[in-house]
Amino acid sequence: MEAPELVSLLQGRRIAVLTGAGMSTDSGIPDYRGPDSPPSNPMTIRQFTSDPAFRQRYWARNHLGWRHMDQTLPNAGHRALAALERAGVVTGVITQNVDLLHTKAGSEVVVNLHGTYAQVICLDCGYTMSRTLLAEMLEAANPGFADRAAALGGIAVAPDADAVVADTSSFRIVDCPRCGGMLKPDIVYFGESVPKQRVEDAYALVDAADALLVAGSSLTVYSGFRFVRHAVAAGLPVAIINRGRTRGDELATVKIDNGCSPMLALLADELPAAGASLTR
Repeated sequence: MEAPELVSLLQGRRIAVLTGAGMSTDSGIPDYRGPDSPPSNPMTIRQFTSDPAFRQRYWARNHLGWRHMDQTLPNAGHRALAALERAGVVTGVITQNVDLLHTKAGSEVVVNLHGTYAQVICLDCGYTMSRTLLAEMLEAANPGFADRAAALGGIAVAPDADAVVADTSSFRIVDCPRCGGMLKPDIVYFGESVPKQRVEDAYALVDAADALLVAGSSLTVYSGFRFVRHAVAAGLPVAIINRGRTRGDELATVKIDNGCSPMLALLADELPAAGASLTR
């Protein structure tokens, strides 16, 4: 498989990378907007905070889905980006994903733009705890729930660790152990803003690079698209690898309509030779 225009553009440049849900499809996590994605409506923060029944259903599904995500392994694309970072080619990864697969693959400079599935936060007092600890609390409040749901068949999991479960009406949710407030996965949902420091860290990664590579994002959400606009405004070339159209296609120097894993593996083979001469 060849993509000479992609290799030529990125050769000899330090690259900041922006990834989206299409990055993790080869690990078994579906995306929201790919050409083959099932219809899905991501949760909004307003739904979560204002509707107790919705919140109950969400936590019941998440109680199952997060386990699947916790066990998911990085794919060849994640491993390729980690290798390119070790070679001094990739300066860091900004990811819109909450699956921690870049970190699992060995990438060290990662801005988790939308948080991660592995942490929970109290919306009232700001207390944070691990998702593992909450799982123990939820299991104690709902003994055997996970086993019963698993026995009914396969579990479909969405990109935010939500699982499809039929009956959630008996599920008991757990409140903050510190203040009794409302707990929520420490993930930026639709309608929420990314914390300012996180955005600044991401901009700094782009500013320190010579090019921006987008992998597996439709760039539909401004949260990610802004970094493409920022790179273009700074005069940096932008390369996009994504199945299907993206919001940034017209701004891209190179657009490759393909899967992330084969293209990133190609870059990992072709670019490190030049990386030795790059300075951090």
